[in-house]
Amino acid sequence: MRGYEFAELKAFAAVVERASFARAAEHLGVSPSALSQTIRQLEGRLGARLLNRTTRSVAPSASGELLYRRIAPLFREMDDAVAEAREATGQTTGTLRINTLGIAARTIIAPRLARFHKAHPDVVLDIVVDDALADIVVGRFDAGIRAGGRLEKDMVAIRLTPDLDMVAVASPDYLARRGMPTTPADLHGHACINWRLQMDGRHYRWEFEKRGKRLEVAVDGPVVTNHADIGVAAALNGLGIAYHLERDGVADHLAQGQLVQVLADWSIARPGLFLYYPNRQHRPALLGAFIDCLLDKDLKGAPRKPSHPRSASR
Repeated sequence: MRGYEFAELKAFAAVVERASFARAAEHLGVSPSALSQTIRQLEGRLGARLLNRTTRSVAPSASGELLYRRIAPLFREMDDAVAEAREATGQTTGTLRINTLGIAARTIIAPRLARFHKAHPDVVLDIVVDDALADIVVGRFDAGIRAGGRLEKDMVAIRLTPDLDMVAVASPDYLARRGMPTTPADLHGHACINWRLQMDGRHYRWEFEKRGKRLEVAVDGPVVTNHADIGVAAALNGLGIAYHLERDGVADHLAQGQLVQVLADWSIARPGLFLYYPNRQHRPALLGAFIDCLLDKDLKGAPRKPSHPRSASR
């Protein structure tokens, strides 16, 4: 394969994985117009349209999907081979791509960024916050962070947090005006902050359990969002009752009395957060170093005192 042919295929794969010419061009270090020309050259050489473009999106055509599925594993194998060769020199350099839920980005990754950079200054962390459960293999991510109940069975999973409590919360002002609900059914008479699922756009049905009785409640209210910060802000401003993971920006407000938990005797726990990656024989040293940092291990592998209990395996 000639050098320009390889470059064209790499450019094509980058566009498919990022679903954007602009993001792919930034990743490759070229201009969007130069990248577009490269793709046109590849399509001309193959005699087939590989990408369907609109003003807002880009996606592989049927021919493009077939081509990508064949070349993507080859590129991953080459990346692994380069990583192994680099690690043999004792260097910890390169780019680590992580796809993560917003809650993990805020509460686990962000507080440890400076420490990781200090220990590994030549590593670039490419962190994509994504609550839509993207395929990390298709996206060529090194790892992802998800709730334990949503992991593919063929992935290696490492627990980062204990199980997480779901809490319904409201401001004291709201409860003074509207009263305290005593059962999940009472929520039908309250303003609630709806959570939109990014996978399919549906509204999340709030889940409750008490003495083995499990309920799901469809709620209504003045705000619908897919971002935790908006939901918490709406509750703080007295717009209604919000339903969140306790650690997702809620715990501090509860401790300070700015929010009050409602239906506490109906609360449920959700599986904790896990880092996961494809089950291959070789785990890159970069990824191992990142995992050690998230688990609060020092540079020699000994665990520090964690801010909350964790288990190293599922």
